[in-house]
Amino acid sequence: MNQQFILQNIIKDLNLNENSVKNTVELLNQDATIPFIARYRKEKTDGLDETQIRNIGEKLEYYTELEKRKSTIINSIQEQGKLTSELEKEILSCTEKQKLEDIYLPYKQKKRTRATIAKEKGLSPLADLIMLQMPTRGSKQEILSRYINPEKGVETEKDALAGALDIIAEEISDRADIRGWLRNFVLNKGLIVSEAKKEWKDQKSKFETYYEFSEQVKNSPSHRILAIRRGEKEKVLSYKIETEEERALTFIESKVITNNNSLFYGDLINTVKDSYKRLIFPSIETEVFNLKLEEAEKESINVFAKNLKNLLLAPPAGHKIIMGVDPGFRTGCKVAVMDENGNYKEYKPIFPHEPQNRKDEAEKILLDFIKKHNIELISIGNGTASKETVVFIKNMIKKNNLKLKSVVVSEAGASVYSASEVAIKEFPDLDVTVRGAISIARRLQDPLAELVKIDPKSIGVGQYQHDVNQSELKKTLDLTVQSCVNYVGVELNTASTELLSYVSGINKTVAQNIVNYRTENGSFKTRKAISKVAKLGNKAFEQCAGFLRIRNSENPLDNSAIHPESYHIVEKMAKDLNVKVEKLIGNEDLVSKIDLKKYVTEQAGLPTLTDIAKELKKPGLDPRQEFTSIEFSSDINELKDLKEGMILDGNVTNVTNFGAFVDIGVHQDGLIHISRMGNRFVKNPYEIVSVGDNVKVKVLTIDTQLKRISLELIS
Repeated sequence: MNQQFILQNIIKDLNLNENSVKNTVELLNQDATIPFIARYRKEKTDGLDETQIRNIGEKLEYYTELEKRKSTIINSIQEQGKLTSELEKEILSCTEKQKLEDIYLPYKQKKRTRATIAKEKGLSPLADLIMLQMPTRGSKQEILSRYINPEKGVETEKDALAGALDIIAEEISDRADIRGWLRNFVLNKGLIVSEAKKEWKDQKSKFETYYEFSEQVKNSPSHRILAIRRGEKEKVLSYKIETEEERALTFIESKVITNNNSLFYGDLINTVKDSYKRLIFPSIETEVFNLKLEEAEKESINVFAKNLKNLLLAPPAGHKIIMGVDPGFRTGCKVAVMDENGNYKEYKPIFPHEPQNRKDEAEKILLDFIKKHNIELISIGNGTASKETVVFIKNMIKKNNLKLKSVVVSEAGASVYSASEVAIKEFPDLDVTVRGAISIARRLQDPLAELVKIDPKSIGVGQYQHDVNQSELKKTLDLTVQSCVNYVGVELNTASTELLSYVSGINKTVAQNIVNYRTENGSFKTRKAISKVAKLGNKAFEQCAGFLRIRNSENPLDNSAIHPESYHIVEKMAKDLNVKVEKLIGNEDLVSKIDLKKYVTEQAGLPTLTDIAKELKKPGLDPRQEFTSIEFSSDINELKDLKEGMILDGNVTNVTNFGAFVDIGVHQDGLIHISRMGNRFVKNPYEIVSVGDNVKVKVLTIDTQLKRISLELIS
């Protein structure tokens, strides 16, 4: 495999420094994780961030696969005895997967086609003769008559000509130069056209926008491509790609026809049309739509990843005693109490709403819980009966003059967690409904620690997430979760198996071994002690140690983001200042006196030393923002309560390329379209809002039939 070829192409594609790329590729090939490389190997990468390192990883994978495919193709053509030095050179210099497949197409084993049948009948020499387009002696009939062979099914001159032209049509459709030009032509000049199927033309649906729709392929954004594909899957829409056929035919003719006066000129003109309509365009149409689909899926996955990141990094309420409430009407509200460390304490159901309407009893249960457990916050799920439950609890707080706050949190994925193996393992003796209330409480305490227990796809912040490549989606979301977990850091002695499994260098088996070791031997006293855990070797320790935190450790640096490999540097700094390490930690004035240049070595340069100094000033600082909450209007509870022009508070639940969805407390999110996000042109909604943001919005329109609310963002 040509490693130099791979490196040079990554450098060219990403416009990055050669040394940075080379060292990053080397680290990735040694199974170093992206968070570890970005945080602890800045000298090697010249300070590349996680996104740049991830891009290098993706390009490395692409070009490695491309090189493997080249090897397979060269071997295949060689076995056929058709490999020339020019062809081999063309294959080896190829940098695009699609172009490589175009080059290979004429040599690819095909199913039985009209052309292969004609070849079996011995008509290849005739096809070659026609394609020479040279002046020939004799008439067309005389030439064709030489190829009549009744034994092989060539009964007449007409049969011979038809077979030869079938061979030529396939050869034209296999040409890499023709396919490449036409693909680009359709991508740049083609139109994607969709329409409603006959039975849907007079019916309302979420695909109405696409009932009579036409747009340039190159301008069609990801959400429209995915919507059209979804509409087609649900048998509401049909779609096609249209292009300038005459221009396409003129180009193909210019590549195929070399003599306008040849005996078979008219036949070749017709064959070009046949090849284009029957073979080339249907194939290119599919390829172009799939290329756009691939782009759209990638964009959709990136949208999901951005939203997931914002949700996972939502501000935690922290170590507070929380009462979680999973609202409901008929089945009541499920109430669970969690202590400041997220341990389950007690559960009871209450029935404050119709049909039971046992408000007094419900209030007494809640007040008893609040007094008994010293509740500091109440977390309420945003599902069915959420608004009514919020009103009931707020009235109770006001009536009893309590210094308490209630917060509405997203329930997305809570039911998935409740019935999962993780939840059963955590709470084997509790009912599914109780586990749901526990999850709602813990989401307020620490969103990251709780949400990692759920399959990211179930969290509900994606755009067409069920329609995209599921393996790519999982891979990207796993990397996103890993990035968030390592960015925040993990409490080694309290973290769940699920949370630990996302720490750099730790897989699920090792994570479970850590928890088992902790259960059998008690809390870890130092980072170094995790080396005793089964299957956690030196490499894994190097990768994970800096992201693990140990409160009250024997070594105070174990509760910081400083990697153990750098402890000797801090010890030298402390010694030079004539203080103990623990006196240096958190002492900003003292740390500011350190001349970092004095401690530069080949292994630790200024980037690492700057990070060490920053961490010494504020060790173990949670990088997430401070916790805040929003209060919905108590007068607006359902869709029917909304009126155009209302100004409301809301919480952003999802951001897409075309706008943002906002919870305004009516059990149906409203949409702020990208065009209603400000008094200037907005190219990307992420410039304006993120998942979890509290915003003020104006109600523009309400469609009760389709349950659609159109909103405008108030600056």
